[in-house]
Amino acid sequence: MTYPKDLLSTRAIIEHGRYALIPPEGLVNNQLPFFEKCTASIIASPKLGASFVQYLIEMEAGGKTTKAFGGNGIESFVFVREGTLDVIVDNKKYELTQGGYVYCPPHLGMILENNSNSNTKLILYKQRYIAVEGIPEPWLVCNNINNLEPSIYEGMEDVTLIDLLPTDMSFDMNMHILTFQPGGSHPFIETHVQEHGAYLLSGQGIYYLDNKWVPVKKGDFIWMGPFIQQATYAVGHEPLSYIYSKDCNRDPEI
Repeated sequence: MTYPKDLLSTRAIIEHGRYALIPPEGLVNNQLPFFEKCTASIIASPKLGASFVQYLIEMEAGGKTTKAFGGNGIESFVFVREGTLDVIVDNKKYELTQGGYVYCPPHLGMILENNSNSNTKLILYKQRYIAVEGIPEPWLVCNNINNLEPSIYEGMEDVTLIDLLPTDMSFDMNMHILTFQPGGSHPFIETHVQEHGAYLLSGQGIYYLDNKWVPVKKGDFIWMGPFIQQATYAVGHEPLSYIYSKDCNRDPEI
């Protein structure tokens, strides 16, 4: 780090309880218990207004967790942005490469290990599972996005969607990848009860958040709270793609 050559500035927008845009510039690394040789940026938590916690993790060669992440009613999800990762769940090892992921149900926890010779970059996520009487708990899911077939989104040929988890009632959340070719957009401005945590994997765009148009690009994280108006246009020369969480399949309590 060196002294800045100009006035300090940021693209970050934080509206607690409503929405947030968090660019990679300005992220602060945190040391977490039971994470060895890891740096972590906490990009969403209940302190922001989210019902989940999401992290960007960089795990050095030989890095690992020394205690299971998740379990005891907490469901968890890990996605490999760069590098490789071994995920151990219930004494079974899953070997992930870039684009690989594991969803761990709430009765199990996951151990993460980087047994390669280079750093690994991860998206890590956890939330408390909402059980429903008569509906069985979800199951472990391990896959890679390169094995999944995108579907056309809302009938628009230049926008595709990938569901990373089953659309089964046992799951109270899903992870999706939405990709817009340059010039692509949502079909309308969405307003809904679900909240999202979206990490931009590629491209750039203009995102509509709470009646404001906001420039976004690769590496940004967007948290969208319930009922916040949202939509995007992809701009530039490459597709705008992001991985995002969604709560689903549950009736709101009163």
